[in-house]
Parts: sequence; structure tokens; C-alpha cells
Amino acid sequence: MIYYSTERKSKEVSFKEAILAGLAPDRGLYMPEEIPLINMNIIADMSFDELAFAVAKKLVDGEISDSDLKKITDDAFNFPVPVKNIHDNIYVLELYHGPTAAFKDFGARFMARVMSHFLGSKKLTILVATSGDTGSAVAKGFFGLPNINVIILYPSGKVSPLQEKQLTTLGHNITALEVDGTFDQCQHLVKEAFMDDEVKSWLELSSANSINIGRLYPQSFYYFHAYNQVKKLGTPIFCTPSGNFGNLTGGLIAKNMGMPVKKFIAATNANDTVPEYLETGVYRARPSVQTVSNAMDVGDPSNFARLKALYADNKSMSHDIIGYKITDAETMETIKSVNEKHHYLLDPHGAVGYKAITEYIAETGDTTTPFVLLETAHPAKFGEVIEKAIGTSPVIPENLQEYLLKEKKSIRMSTDYADFKAYLKSISK
Repeated sequence: MIYYSTERKSKEVSFKEAILAGLAPDRGLYMPEEIPLINMNIIADMSFDELAFAVAKKLVDGEISDSDLKKITDDAFNFPVPVKNIHDNIYVLELYHGPTAAFKDFGARFMARVMSHFLGSKKLTILVATSGDTGSAVAKGFFGLPNINVIILYPSGKVSPLQEKQLTTLGHNITALEVDGTFDQCQHLVKEAFMDDEVKSWLELSSANSINIGRLYPQSFYYFHAYNQVKKLGTPIFCTPSGNFGNLTGGLIAKNMGMPVKKFIAATNANDTVPEYLETGVYRARPSVQTVSNAMDVGDPSNFARLKALYADNKSMSHDIIGYKITDAETMETIKSVNEKHHYLLDPHGAVGYKAITEYIAETGDTTTPFVLLETAHPAKFGEVIEKAIGTSPVIPENLQEYLLKEKKSIRMSTDYADFKAYLKSISK
């Protein structure tokens, strides 16, 4: 399968080249020239790991042998992926049962193992900007893998304490840079490094953000899985809490592969660049705003380039996707009310999604379609927000408790690219 850059100014590449490069030379994001179809009847009764292999096989298109790909998917997805009913026709796809308790485990673990498979003895430096859960999932996914060093840039004071511990306590081949700025500024530093020929002469670089096609693909697997769980109730509407829009793009890939879907709801916090575009047809990037759903604090989402690549125009995109902007006050009230009325504890990002579903139902009167909410992280990762919303702290699962006992180790970094470049030169020696 051939991959092109969304900027259309770089040569076409293979899947191996796309995943190891991360970002195209022209700053575009890699997309498959053609998205393959899958027979929904064949995967209808598969377990998640069986389904993941079947879908991955279609997407990888022979670049990894079946036996090696099966080992990769079995190892990457060795945790449950439950779909639960909250109440009435609203279901939740719990994506936080992996090792770092966030949906990013799916993409990070798959991508790390595929990269390691392709690398052999070649050395690689991964640069990744994070607004929260990406960094911890990438750190854990790549931890200990040979010939790969990971550098994580995160905005100082703008991730939760537990998220920060997950970023800064592993050590070994994982380094955390604490940037005095926003997520967008972290992401800008990463993109600048990728475009810097001098840096690329020092280090072989790749990315683990959702700009990397290898991290994006696994985010389509669980849409198929959720569809299989609710299809007897009708064609679903998926609601995806959205920041950099990789998770929603994963759903769109599933749709293009043949998964029936009635509509996608893109639920954002105050950073509503894409909902605004869906409504007005005007894309207006802006600095990100800090919210209680911090992993979605993105003012200029990278994956918007992929949304544009999948749709001819705003009209066709807004036919499939409807956007909602949810305030912090609404998020906090939703956490409280759903916990009290339905005995289900949402994390702040899931609460943004749930509130968007209720607004859609209020606007359309649709009470029969099954809604699937993607719950992207365990509530315990946002203990301070949850305690403020419901009055008590959430129980921290065992796989997260170990981080709290470890010592934070980070390197402070300014938003000046020259400083970041100097750091990269220092580690290349």
C-alpha cells in the first residue's frame, strides 16, 4: 500500500517508511492512497485480539508477515476492552484498561512493536509532544525496547500530577523535557526539529504523536469492536472526546473500511477549532486554552489535515461529523450528575463526550439510536478534578499507584527552538 503526504509535496512511501519517518519532509501527515475494505461479516464474532490482527493485516498489506503481525497484536493488546451500558441507549467503550490507563496505550504499544520490528539494529530517537496521556503511553510502550530513545516534551503545570509522574519516572531510554509553555508550543518544537536538516544529520528521528500513521491505525480497531457489541440495537453514533483529532480519525478510517456508522460526534472543550469549522467552514487556529480536560487542550490539531484529506469539502465532512463545545462548568456538573444518577464515574474527557451526547439528543430527539461514548482515561488520573466534582477522590488502580512512589526526573526547557536544538545536539555525541 502506498502512502502520500497530506501536503502532496513529498514522494510516496511504503508503510515501513511512513511509520519510521513519522512526519513527511514537507510537514504533511502520511495517509494511505487507498483505504482497504474489510468484510464485516468475517470479523463479526471475533474477540478483540483476533479483530485487531484481521484489521491490521488489511492495513499493513503484507509488509509484516502474518506470524510476526500476530505476535505484535497479541503482545500489544493483552488487556480487556469492555463496552458497558451507562443507561438507556448510551454505552461506554472503556479504553483505559491498558498499562497506563488511557486509550493511548492502543496506539503506543502497537506502534512501538512495529517500529522495533522494522528497525533491527538501527538506532532511532522518538520525539513526542504531549498534552497528557500520549506521553505516558508512549513512555511505557517504548520502555526498554532496544535501539530506541524517547524524548517527551510536556507543558509545565498543564498536566495532572499523576500524568506527570508517568512521564518523568521511568528513566532508562525515556527522557522528559518540561517545557515552559503550552502543548501547541511543545508540538511546534517537535515539528521544527523534524524540518531541521542539521538535527537530522545528528539523529535519526521519528514521532510517536498521532501524526504517526502507526499510532493512528490501532485507534480504528476498537471502533469495530464497539460496533460489534451494539449493532443488534441499530447503527451507532460514536462520540469521541477530541483534542488533536487522532482518535476521531481512527473512527473515520474504520468507517472507510466498511464499518456502518450513523454519525460521529466530535466533543471538545473550550478549544473548539474543529467544531467551529464544521459549523462555519472557516478553520481558525488559535493558542490553546487550559481546561480541566487537559489532554484535549489543543488549539491547532494536527490531524485536521487528515480530516481534510478524507473529505472533499466542509459540507461532506459536517454531514458525517457534528461538533460540540463543552465548558469546564458543564464538565464538572456532568461528572457529578452521572455519578449520582447512574453510578458511573466519568473522567473529565469522558464527561465532555457524555454532555455532547445529551445535547445531541436534546436537539434531535433521537432516543433510539445506540450511542457509544469513548471513555479515554481512568478517572483516577484526574484525582483533583474528580474530588472537586464529587467530593471524594477516586480509587487509584494498582497499575497507577506504583508511579506515585517514584521520584520525578525532568529537564526544564524553554519554548525557544535554539535551546531545544542545543539539547538535541548534546545527546547526539
